[in-house]
Amino acid sequence: MSEPGRAALGAWSGGRFLRFGETIDEERLEALLRPDAEIGTVLTADTYGQGEADRVIGRALAGLRRESYCLVGAVGHDFYEGERDGPRGFPRFTDPRLRGEAGYADYLRMATERSLERIGAERFDLLLLHNPDRTGYSSEAVWDGMAALREDGLADRIGVAPGPANGFTLDLIACLERFGERIDWAMVILNPFEPWPGELCLDAAARQEVKVITRVVDYGGLFWGDVEPGVELAQGDHRAFRPDGWIEEGVEKLRRLDPIHERTGLSTMHLACQWNLAHPAVECVVPTLIQEAGPAARPIEEKRAELAALPAEQRLSASDVAEIRAIGDNTGCMALKGANPAHEGEERPDRWALSPELAAAGERWGIDPDRDLIAS
Repeated sequence: MSEPGRAALGAWSGGRFLRFGETIDEERLEALLRPDAEIGTVLTADTYGQGEADRVIGRALAGLRRESYCLVGAVGHDFYEGERDGPRGFPRFTDPRLRGEAGYADYLRMATERSLERIGAERFDLLLLHNPDRTGYSSEAVWDGMAALREDGLADRIGVAPGPANGFTLDLIACLERFGERIDWAMVILNPFEPWPGELCLDAAARQEVKVITRVVDYGGLFWGDVEPGVELAQGDHRAFRPDGWIEEGVEKLRRLDPIHERTGLSTMHLACQWNLAHPAVECVVPTLIQEAGPAARPIEEKRAELAALPAEQRLSASDVAEIRAIGDNTGCMALKGANPAHEGEERPDRWALSPELAAAGERWGIDPDRDLIAS
C-alpha cells in the first residue's frame, strides 16, 4: 500500500479537463502526469471529461510498476444516468431524482470499478468521495458504501474531497466527527492567500487523525510567478470567477513576501507549499500546473520540475507562518458553499441552510457561523 506523498499531480492540470491557461497536447499531458521518483502521487476524478481523465492517467501510468506510485481516484458525480446542468456539472449520485439511499452502495461500486477499468488498475491507493452534497456528508449509507469498497480491496484508503468552491466547513467537520474512524484522508482548498475557510477544518482533521491533501496551492497560478497584472485570461478560463483586481492585489501581496524568500531561499511556489505543510494534518500539496499564454510564460514542464524540487526540510518558522497568514488573510472575502447561515430558499446541491447539528459542531470547534462563515 502507498500513501500520498508530500507533492502530487492532479489531472485538472494541463488545461484539458479544467480550463486553466492553454490546453497542452496529449503527449505533453501524459508526460506531465506520469509519476516518478520525485513526484509519485497522481490524482484523477471520474467526472473529468466523463472518464477521459481516467484514460489519460492510464496511459501516463503505462509500464510503471504498481508499487512505484500512489493512485488517487474520486467518484460522486453521476454522468452515467444524470444530465449535465450547464456549468454546474453533473448531479451528485445522491440526488433523489436518481436513486434513494438503498442504491448508494451499488452506485459507488459501479463508478469505482468503471474508473479503475478505464485506468487499467485493480485498486486505488486512496478513493475520495468527490464534491458531496449535504447527503454525502451525513449519510450512513454513503459511508457504509465507501467503507465496503475498502473492505473489498477496490481502495486501500477512503476519504472526502469537498468543493470545488470554498466552503463546506461545518459539513466537513461534522462528517469527520461522525465518520472519522472510517475516513483516512480529506482534500481542501488552502494556500497563503486563501487561508480562510480551509484552515478552520484542520484541527478537527488532526483530532480524528485524518490526513489532508490541499489543492489550489498556486492561488490561480500566481505562486508560479508568470501571471502579471494586466494579463487577459482566455474566454472560459476557470479563474474568471475570481473578483476583478485579484491578480493586482495578489502580486502586491507577493512583494510583501520578499523578505521571507530572501531569508529562507524558498521560491514563491515552494514557500506556498511549505506554508500549507506547516499546518496540522496537512501532508500533501497539489498545485495546478498551468501553461499560461504568451512569450513570457514559463513552460509547464519547468513548473513540474520546480514542484519536484520542493525542499524536504521545513524552512518556515512559526512566526513566518503567522506573518504569511496575516499578509494573505482573506477572511470574509466571498460567499461560501455548503451549510451557511446566509442561505435562503430551497436547498441546492452545493449550498443549504445551517442546521442546529452543524451549528453545534461549529461551537465545539470555536466557530461562530455568523461571525466566521459570512461574507463581509
